[in-house]
Amino acid sequence: MPGQQPRVRMPVGSWAADEFGIVVVDRGSPVGLTMAQLIEVGLRRNPKRAQLLVSTVLGKHIPADPRVIAGTGALLGALAGRALAGRADPPPASWSAAAAATLSGERPAALLDLLGSPDVPGSPDVPGSPHLHGSPHLHGSPHPPEPRRAVLTLGFAETATAVGHLVADQLRSAYLHSTRRRDGSVPIAAEFSEPHSHATGHLLRPESAGLLAGTGPLVLVDDELSTGRTALNVIEVLHTRAPRERYLLAGLVDVRSADDDARRAAMAARLGCRIDVVSLVTGSVTVPNGVVEAVAAALLPQRDVSAAEQPDAFAASHSHVELPWPAQLPTGGRHGFRPEDRTGFGDAATRAAAVLATACGTASRVLVVGTEEFMYLPLGLALQLAADPLRQVMFQSTTRSPVHAVDRAGYPIRRRIDFSSADLDDGGSPVVRHLYNASRPSRGDEPGRAELIVVVDDGHALDSAAGVADSVSAATGVPVLLARVRPAGAPR
Repeated sequence: MPGQQPRVRMPVGSWAADEFGIVVVDRGSPVGLTMAQLIEVGLRRNPKRAQLLVSTVLGKHIPADPRVIAGTGALLGALAGRALAGRADPPPASWSAAAAATLSGERPAALLDLLGSPDVPGSPDVPGSPHLHGSPHLHGSPHPPEPRRAVLTLGFAETATAVGHLVADQLRSAYLHSTRRRDGSVPIAAEFSEPHSHATGHLLRPESAGLLAGTGPLVLVDDELSTGRTALNVIEVLHTRAPRERYLLAGLVDVRSADDDARRAAMAARLGCRIDVVSLVTGSVTVPNGVVEAVAAALLPQRDVSAAEQPDAFAASHSHVELPWPAQLPTGGRHGFRPEDRTGFGDAATRAAAVLATACGTASRVLVVGTEEFMYLPLGLALQLAADPLRQVMFQSTTRSPVHAVDRAGYPIRRRIDFSSADLDDGGSPVVRHLYNASRPSRGDEPGRAELIVVVDDGHALDSAAGVADSVSAATGVPVLLARVRPAGAPR
């Protein structure tokens, strides 16, 4: 296939891959990227699947430059746009050059600078939407581009909520992400499962019931297409309610097998629809038999110790700032995001970012942390902070995902911080959540350690000694600023 990279074994250099015989292989990329540029191999604390492909460009388990996160999301959206427009020719060489410059760190904003123009080069039928770094999304242009209203983009919680929104921005489409949260009054419109996940249940809770009733293309976005079964489960559920002629699976990496792809083709034939796939890179992951048991035997007896439990834990220190947000304006896609919401969202995000920048004071190295599914707006705020040339800004998010933290070279998850969230378990007790790899100034081998950690919360963080702010501060020794986004009139 034109533009595809040759099939070669990826030089992972990963302790987890080498220790447990996990082999990752490149199969190709339409934009010249490799698996090694986008993922590292981690290990799950999960009896269903041992390996975890830890994304380096997602801003979930590993902190990343917000310009890189937004740029790769925009690139995936641009590829999705070409697919929907029926473009079979290779993407322009400028896309590969910008991707290389972004991923290498040579020019982290290269993809944003390229794909943020009113019309994406090489994709005139589906023009690209301006990006978060300087766009209607965050700056409130009075004349946003005409949206592609027929398309609906769906992201998967919790890892793909931001990248899904970035794809929707590029397509100018409506957006909805699945959720695992049952709080609030918005009813559940549909439920589906993610078989390999530690938390299998997904909910769709659009505020407008008509959002799922369209007949235009549905773009389903995930960070990793491992088998494609989650997306196919969604298609199966939604197609019985509102059949569509076309579906598109979009992932940063696609490691589905030939059998997985045959399952996709069989479903498309059975439902009488078209189901296509796009990704930044394709590859395969080979896991020897017995790895789940081997990982459990090797690591579980040691018990992963949370950083806050270490004997050199620091005294907690955190402050607060309230970020203004208009009533009735969504803060993300949990209950749906319409194309016409983008201008108001951009204006509100700009005002919130100005308040946050003032609260950050003179801190020159800032880590911005989203909370679980709440990633897109925190990412946008991180982008605005990064526009200041005097600040180094990184972004990541807290997570429900249980991952082994092993403090050794060549492993992506070096540290785990546990904390309690406002969510309750079946017994009514707060549940434990995690933040991985946040900086810790007692280690001398971590360049660019944060001077300030900003946790951006939409109301799900506990403000107590067991909550995220104090727990992160105690584990890292870094001051934490808890920035709450509350719509006007919301309870405080």
